[in-house]
Amino acid sequence: MTRAIGPILKTILFTIFVPGTVAGLVPFWLLDAFPRPGPVAWVGVVVILLGAAIYFRCAWEFAVRGLGTPAPIAPTKFLVTTALHRYVRNPMYIGVFTVLVGEAVTFRSAVLLGYAAFFCVPVQLFVVFYEEPTLRRQFGESYEEYRRSVPRWVPKIR
Repeated sequence: MTRAIGPILKTILFTIFVPGTVAGLVPFWLLDAFPRPGPVAWVGVVVILLGAAIYFRCAWEFAVRGLGTPAPIAPTKFLVTTALHRYVRNPMYIGVFTVLVGEAVTFRSAVLLGYAAFFCVPVQLFVVFYEEPTLRRQFGESYEEYRRSVPRWVPKIR
């Protein structure tokens, strides 16, 4: 666990600046209203909490098991295939997307829903053209085996 202290601190910083901007600052800039109280807003809050839990669980795995961070400039030293990474290769992005959808529901905002949909485009391009080739170079056959057995976005129903 002591070896993970540095990666944990770096992951916290990364989380504040990158997902914090994507799922916090930008939606704040896009909003022009407060959430309307009621059951719909509470459903949105639950969805936000679910997305945050997904992200933080995976970030923890990156720091503790992978001894690295989600940031491309400080990647994991070991391929992370545990926890939610057993079901999909990119659960952190799914977590952030889930937070964005929850915010759209909480605020009943079509603009935020559009932003959540837009978020998927650069993420898909980043994953396909940067992340996967980088992981292939870094982890070789172990990543190829992982890629063959675990889907990118939608879990296999067993």
